[in-house]
Amino acid sequence: MSVAQMTAASRIADPRLFRQFSYIGGKWTASESGASIRVTNPADGGWVGEVANLSAEESVAAVDAAEAAFPEWAALLPQERSAILRRWFALLIENREDLAVLMTLEQGKPLSEARGEIDYAASFIEFYAEEAKRPNIEGVTSHLSDAEVELWREPVGVAALVCPWNFPSAMITRKAAAALAAGCTVVVHPSHETPFSGLALAELAERAGIPKGVFNVVTGNAATVVEPWTRDPRVRAFSFTGSTPVGKLLYRQCAETVKHLVLELGGHAPFIVFADADLDLAVEEAVKAKFATSGQDCLGANRFFVERSVYDAFCERFAERTSELSVANGLEDPDIGPLINEKAVKKQEEHVEDALQRGAKLLAGGRRHKAGDLFFEPTVIGDVPSDALIMHEETFGPVAAIAPFDTEEEVLKRANDTEYGLIAYLHTQDPRRIYRASRALQFGMVAVNRTKVTGAPIPFGGFKQSGLGREGARLGLEAFTEVKYVCRDWA
Repeated sequence: MSVAQMTAASRIADPRLFRQFSYIGGKWTASESGASIRVTNPADGGWVGEVANLSAEESVAAVDAAEAAFPEWAALLPQERSAILRRWFALLIENREDLAVLMTLEQGKPLSEARGEIDYAASFIEFYAEEAKRPNIEGVTSHLSDAEVELWREPVGVAALVCPWNFPSAMITRKAAAALAAGCTVVVHPSHETPFSGLALAELAERAGIPKGVFNVVTGNAATVVEPWTRDPRVRAFSFTGSTPVGKLLYRQCAETVKHLVLELGGHAPFIVFADADLDLAVEEAVKAKFATSGQDCLGANRFFVERSVYDAFCERFAERTSELSVANGLEDPDIGPLINEKAVKKQEEHVEDALQRGAKLLAGGRRHKAGDLFFEPTVIGDVPSDALIMHEETFGPVAAIAPFDTEEEVLKRANDTEYGLIAYLHTQDPRRIYRASRALQFGMVAVNRTKVTGAPIPFGGFKQSGLGREGARLGLEAFTEVKYVCRDWA
């Protein structure tokens, strides 16, 4: 182990959680070619470690392992699978601090946010450990006088789970816990930028007693690892969280084998503030909705629409609060950490420059932060015209664009004027307007007078090009199960 890797491992109490090989069929697996991918800390560019860069053939071996393990895992009693998931949940909670530190080292998010993500990740395992014991579906009364009708819910088989870098633990457990509870076996591809969180989950899964081949984590370049899974007829369910363009590509590739699909794609969330809103609350919730995970969140508010009579007051307060946010290395637990890479920073610069050139006003921030190359100042831009890039593209960073509106009809039309439909934020005290707007907004989730709405018991997902299907809740099991109808003669 190199000095840099020793430094990364030494930051956690249990160095066995710092794994650098893929986990396939219960074995820690290096690439046969010796190829590896270097992972750096976005806060300072320091070397966190290396992970195996597996080939397409080695990726297929993970499907082989999952296929072989499926019959035995699916045959377990639901309460037996539940007990194993409960142990996995307990191990996440027990190792919360180590997992959070490891996440901050590779992803950069503030340490308190990383701790919150581990809690969030664990909650999915706990939830689906309980749901594993309740795989029932609604029965039907026989329409035939001489036959008995039964409906069974069965696991589909091998599920491929492709996960993003911004929530490197929770996006794995949200998918995997549901699939495992349903009786599926899984192959997981974590982002090459944040693979260590996923590998730590595999270590804890092994300790929890998840059998060999049931939970496999394959590291490497996404195009190499994932493409064989989209073509493989043995992979019966495919779940992806990431950008809409990549989701469309995977959708097309999966069509050949007609898989069950869950696609959690891009967002472009509107944040609407009416004049009757509690303005202090709206400002505080706007800060949360925009700047959590340094703005690198598909739920992040991107377009702020404020009724004209309170527009100036909101802009002033929001810009003031934004200027107070601290920016530093995530291990120092600031409000804002680094962005994931140089491309992300350049996108912030492009959106700010474009908006200002079109007549917008810079109210706070607006440039790279002195903390380091991948840090960007939390930024607020006012009077942003509708033709600005930021009003049409997901920024995925700490830049907020604000524009005034005059009528309810106008703002709802502007809010819906996007190909995305993941979440909308609404601030008003009028109960009738809450109902009207919630109905009219073309989004899979609507947050009213608050920001935090997600959790294991709710169905997460969006309309339009924000994706297909739902994750979390009982609905999260549907992609990983089939309904079998049995009609049996009474004779």
